[in-house]
Amino acid sequence: MRKKVDERIRTLIENGVKQRHRSLFLITGDKSRDQIVYLHYMLSKAMVKSRPTVLWCYKDKLELSSHKKKRGKQVKKSMQRGLLDPEKVDPFSLFLETGGITYCLYKDSERILGNTFGMCILQDFEALTPNLLARTIETVEGGGLIVLLLRSLSSLTSLYTMVMDVHERFRTESHFQATGRFNERFLLSLATCKASVVMDDELNILPISSHIRSITPVTVKEDSEGLSKAERDLKNLKEQLHEDFPVGPLIKKCCTLDQGKAVIAFLDSVLDKTLRSTVALLAARGRGKSAALGLAVAGAIAAGYSNIFITAPSPENVKTLFEFMCKGFDAIGYKEHIDYDVMKSANPEFKKATVLINIFKQHRQTIQYIQPHEHEKLSQVELLVIDEAAAIPLPVVRSLLGPYLVFLSSTVNGYEGTGRSLSLKLLQQLEEQSQISSKNVEGSLAGRLFRKIELNESIRYASHDPIESWHNALLCLDVTNSIPSISRLPPSSECNLYYINRDTLFSYHKDSELFLQRMMALYVASHYKNSPNDLQLMADAPAHHLFVFLGPVDESKNQLPDILCVIQVCLEGQISRKSAIRSLSEGHQPFGDQIPWKFCEQFRDTVFPSFSGARIVRIATHPSAMRTKKCSYLKDQLNWYRITLLADVFSIKHHVLIHELSYSQAVVPSHGGIYNPSLHRYYKGQLTPIPEVDDENDVEIPQLIVTEAAEKVSLLEENIKPRADLPPLLVNLHERQPEKLHYLGVSFGLTLDLFRFWKRRNFAPFYIGQIPNTVTGEYSCMVLRPLNSNDSEANGSDEWGFFGPFYLDFKRRFARLLEGDSFRSMEYKLAMSVLDPKINYTDMRQEHSSSPSDGFWRSPTDDLSPHDLERLKVYTENLADFHMILDIVPILARLYFQGKLPVTLSYVPASILLCVGLQQRNITFIEEQMKLERTQILSLFMKAMKKIYKYLRGIASKEIESALPRIKEHAILGREEELENALQEHGGKINPGGGGGGGVKSKGVKPDKHGKQESGRSGGKRSKEDRVSKSNKKGKFELSEHDNSR
Repeated sequence: MRKKVDERIRTLIENGVKQRHRSLFLITGDKSRDQIVYLHYMLSKAMVKSRPTVLWCYKDKLELSSHKKKRGKQVKKSMQRGLLDPEKVDPFSLFLETGGITYCLYKDSERILGNTFGMCILQDFEALTPNLLARTIETVEGGGLIVLLLRSLSSLTSLYTMVMDVHERFRTESHFQATGRFNERFLLSLATCKASVVMDDELNILPISSHIRSITPVTVKEDSEGLSKAERDLKNLKEQLHEDFPVGPLIKKCCTLDQGKAVIAFLDSVLDKTLRSTVALLAARGRGKSAALGLAVAGAIAAGYSNIFITAPSPENVKTLFEFMCKGFDAIGYKEHIDYDVMKSANPEFKKATVLINIFKQHRQTIQYIQPHEHEKLSQVELLVIDEAAAIPLPVVRSLLGPYLVFLSSTVNGYEGTGRSLSLKLLQQLEEQSQISSKNVEGSLAGRLFRKIELNESIRYASHDPIESWHNALLCLDVTNSIPSISRLPPSSECNLYYINRDTLFSYHKDSELFLQRMMALYVASHYKNSPNDLQLMADAPAHHLFVFLGPVDESKNQLPDILCVIQVCLEGQISRKSAIRSLSEGHQPFGDQIPWKFCEQFRDTVFPSFSGARIVRIATHPSAMRTKKCSYLKDQLNWYRITLLADVFSIKHHVLIHELSYSQAVVPSHGGIYNPSLHRYYKGQLTPIPEVDDENDVEIPQLIVTEAAEKVSLLEENIKPRADLPPLLVNLHERQPEKLHYLGVSFGLTLDLFRFWKRRNFAPFYIGQIPNTVTGEYSCMVLRPLNSNDSEANGSDEWGFFGPFYLDFKRRFARLLEGDSFRSMEYKLAMSVLDPKINYTDMRQEHSSSPSDGFWRSPTDDLSPHDLERLKVYTENLADFHMILDIVPILARLYFQGKLPVTLSYVPASILLCVGLQQRNITFIEEQMKLERTQILSLFMKAMKKIYKYLRGIASKEIESALPRIKEHAILGREEELENALQEHGGKINPGGGGGGGVKSKGVKPDKHGKQESGRSGGKRSKEDRVSKSNKKGKFELSEHDNSR
C-alpha cells in the first residue's frame, strides 16, 4: 500500500538545498532502514547537480553486503529460489545497486576526515559517542541529510535508559550503574533544532518535532549567474589577482572569500622576507584552515624559501595541509617526480603519512614534518607552520617560536581537542608585544609583527546553518562568549563551594543549560585540550562528581552567580583483593581506577586497591581570576586566591593555571599561612553534622519513573519535555554526606611548575612513566596525598602514614633510573624536586653521637676500597683532578640521596652532585643547565666532596688504617730474631759486611710485627706530630726498605 509522504519533510529538504543548510532526521522502528530510499530520492530531486553520495557508518555488523559483486550473487540466488520477483524488486536493493555509497566502521571514522558527502547514515545508535557524532556530521555538505537510525522503541524516553557501548568504559568494580543523562539531553535538544525531524518507520512525524508545523518554502536571492553575494565577491577577487604570481594561481583553489583573504595575508608575509612576522589563523572546524596553510606554503616555495618545517600534534593532523600543498604546486606549474618528491613515513604509528617533500626545481628546498617537542631542530628554519596549535600545550608552543616566519593555525571551536588557552594567553601576548618598540622588549619575540586572521564562513555549507548551531550547543563547542566578565573579585567570606546535582545539570532546563554552558566555557578556556567525549564522561560516568566554587548570590537580581572555579573528581578504589590478584597474574588492567591499578602494578600490592580514594580529574578557573595577578590589589585578595585554587581542598589540576602561575608563590606564603581546607575537611567528615547514612538516593533521582510513565502512551502521542520533579542544582556541602576516603590523588604530565604545585599541597609521587608523550615530551606522573584513616595503618608512623614505605621505595627506584637513558636528560631542578632529598642536617648531632640504628652509612669498606678513599682525600687536598674520582661519585651520590650520608649541603652543590653522580653528566652540560661558570661548578663540587670526605674519615679512620695493604718487608721482617741478636752483640752497630744486608744503623729503633716504627727514646706513645705525619714517614720507610732489599 502506497502512502503519501508528509509535505513538510519535502519542504525541509528543499529549503536546505536552496540555503545550503543541512537537515537531520531521526527514524525509529525496525523498518527505519527502508525509509532511507525515499529521503535520498527527495534529496536527489531537489539537487540540480549529480546524485548525492552517501556515507554509511555502523558499529560492526551491517546486515547487508557492502560488496557489489557479492550482493549481485545474493540477488541471483534469490531469483533462482523463486524468492525474488523481478517486477517487484525491493526499492532498498535498487538503492544499494546504484552505488555511490561509502561504508565505514565507527572505529575507522578517522579515515573519512576531509571527505564530503551528500548524505550521512548513522546506524547502531548505542555505539555513537559525541566525538563520532561530530566527526561524521561535519562531512555532510550544505543541503545534505543526516539520518540516525534507531531500533524499535516503546517510547522515546527509552533512550534515557539505553545502555551505550561507552558506558562499559565508565563502569568500575565499585561504581557500575551508568546513567544516560547525555541521551536525555540529546533527545530534548532535538525539539529546539529547527532543521531536525523525529519520525517513525512510516515517516510519521512525532510530537517532539512540532516545531516544523509552520514550515514554509523559502526563496534565496541570487544574481543572474545564480551566485550569492559571497560567491560573487570571491569570483571578483580571483579575477583581480589573475595575473599576479604566485597569488593568482593559488587563490583559484580557494572555496570561500574568507579563505582567499587568508591566503593573501599569508603570502604578503612570505613575500616580505623579513622573517619578523607571526600570522595566526583562528577558525572553527571545517573552515579551510589547513587548506589555506598548504596553499601558503606552496607560495613560499615559489618565493624561494629553502627550509620549511611543519608541526602538529600528529602527522594525521597535517594530511590536508600536505594535500593542498601539492595542489598548490600543480597550480604554479610544479610536477611531481620531476620538480619535487613526496616521502611517506616508515613509522607504523604515523600510518604512512606524508612527512617530507624535497623540491629541486630552482634549488634544493625542503618541507619537513617534526613533532612539537623537537624544537631543537629549528636552527636553520626560515618558515615554521604550526597546525592545530590549540591542541599543543602552551609551553611547547612557546618553545617553538623564534626569529623566523611563523604561521599558526588553531581550531578554537571544534571536536579535535581544542582549548582557548592559546588565544587567551599567547596570542594576546604576541599582540601586545607587536605594539611595543623592539627596544623595550627582550627575548626571541621582541620587535615582531603580529597579525590575526579569522575564518567565519564554512567550506561545506552556508553560514547560520541550524545543524551547526544545534551541534555546537549540544556538545558545548561554541562557548567562547559564555563566560561573563567579573568586575570585582569577591572576598573569601562571601564565596561558597557547592556539589552539583548532575541530573538537574543535564536536564535541559533553561537555567541548567546556561549554567552548563558557562561551566564548559571555563573548561575550554583553562585547558589546552578538550573533547566532546569529556561532556558524556561528566554526564554518565557513575564515579565522577562535580563541585563548583561560586561568588556571592545577589537575591535582588534574577541571575546566576559567578562561577569562579569548577572541579571534577573521580572516586576510585574499593576493589576486591581477588580482582587485584587476578589482574596481577593476567597482566591486564580494567578500565577506570587509574591510581589503584597503577599502584598495584608498580608495587605488586593487593591491599591498596581495596582502599577508597578520589582522583582529581580537572580544575577550571575563571580567566578574569587568572588575569588578576597583574592587578594592584593582588595582596588584598590572597585569601580569595587560596580558595579559588583550592590548594588544600583537592590540590586540583589546572594545566594553564600551573604553567602560568608565576605568582603561585604569592598564593601560598612562605610562613605556611592560612588556607581554606573546605573539601579536604568535607571528605574527612568534618563539615557534615548529619548522621552517617547513605544519601546517594537523595541526590541521584532514579530514571525509571520517567520511562514507566512514558510507556503508557504510544510514540505518536508521547510528549517529550524536560522533567519538572528535579532536585536543586546546587547542594551545600553541609547538606550532603561525604564519601569516606583514604587518599587523594592526581595524574598529570610531569613539568617542574606542576610538580612543585602538587608538592606544596603535600602530595608525593609514586609513579613516573619512562616513555615521554609524543606531543608534549612530558612523562606521565601520579601523586598521592594520604588522609588520616584508622583503616590504613602501616608498620611505623610518619607524615605519610601507610604511604611512607612505598614513597621511599619509589625514590630509591627513581634515583637508579636517573642513571639510565629514561631520565638522564631530565632537568636537574625537576629531578631534585622528585627526589626531595634531605640536604640539611644542622639540626642533628655530629655523626659520632648518632645511634647505629639511624640508617646512616657505617661501613665504607663495603662499597669503597681504601684506595678509593685515598684518591678522594688527594682530590680534596687539591692534589689531583676531579677525573680521578669520577668512578667514586656515583656511589657517593646514590648513598647521599638515599639519606645515608648525613652531610649538610646547599641546593646548588647537591644539584651538581646529582648531575655528576646520578645522571653522569659532564661539566659542559651542567654549565648549560645551571648557567654557571666552569670554575664555579668545580669549586662547589670540591666543597661537597670535602664535606663528604670529612664524614667518611670520621667514621672509618681506624678501619681504613688497619685495612690498608702493605708491601711485604722481606729483607727485614723475615729475619727479625737474627737482627735483634746482632744489635745486642754489637751495641747497635753492624758492620757493612755482616749479614744484615743493608748497612742499617739504628739506635733504639725497633720495628713491630706489623712493620710500624716506634721511638725507642720515648719508650711510649708517639707524639701528635708523629701521628699526623705517619703516612708520609711510613711511605718513605717502606720505599727505603724496598730499595735495600734489592
